[in-house]
Amino acid sequence: MMHRKTAQALAVVALAALPMLASAQLTANIGLTSNYKFRGQDQDSIGSNGTVKSKAFKPAIQGGFDYAFGETGWYVGNWNSSVNWLAGNSIESDLYGGYKFTAGGIGWDVGALTYIYPGNKNGNTTELYGAGSFGPLTLKYSHTVSKDYFGWAGENSGSGLKGTNTGYLNLAFAQEVAPSVTLKAAVGYTRFASDIKDLGVPNYVDYALGVSYDFGSGVALYGGVQGANKKNYFGDVNKARVIVMLSKTL
Repeated sequence: MMHRKTAQALAVVALAALPMLASAQLTANIGLTSNYKFRGQDQDSIGSNGTVKSKAFKPAIQGGFDYAFGETGWYVGNWNSSVNWLAGNSIESDLYGGYKFTAGGIGWDVGALTYIYPGNKNGNTTELYGAGSFGPLTLKYSHTVSKDYFGWAGENSGSGLKGTNTGYLNLAFAQEVAPSVTLKAAVGYTRFASDIKDLGVPNYVDYALGVSYDFGSGVALYGGVQGANKKNYFGDVNKARVIVMLSKTL
């Protein structure tokens, strides 16, 4: 039989947790995009014979969920997308968690994110991130803590080379310019480190510019252009693409 004091203590803990549980929020999202670009690069770059091949139109299904622990600022989530840049793999599954708070008039967000590619671990990557938002601007930095960065060093496939400390800096702008219409723009910079840098892979800049229309009830349509520079090194995957995406938040 449970001790009376123990039962009382558990009851107090349960009552204290009720406000947090009551305000906890689970949201989900699903989307269909004409082309999935990650940091300016196409995610459909493998042809049927294993050669590098990229298409301007390569639809991807995407979706995930977020769970916020009440008003504590803590959250966890998962996001997924169909991809085609690793042999034997057709999906990217991201797991993340972090903490949001406000200080000095700025909205802060710190956390960790791991990218998983079932069927081919060569792309698996883990990053720590920190972001600050002020008005329509958000500045975010992601720092690689895994041994490899999306397979660029080949550590996960046994090369013995590492991509740790590779960083990504992104400045994003989002502002409603008319009822239900939001202008979105972003510029990012990838800085390769460790053995990736020594291999001569150049740092590069990516960009995005588009407009999103909110139909209400969580339905939105986005249209824009996304791409990156250094096409002479990375090839077609860095080409500018017209991106159209329909999404639904539940």
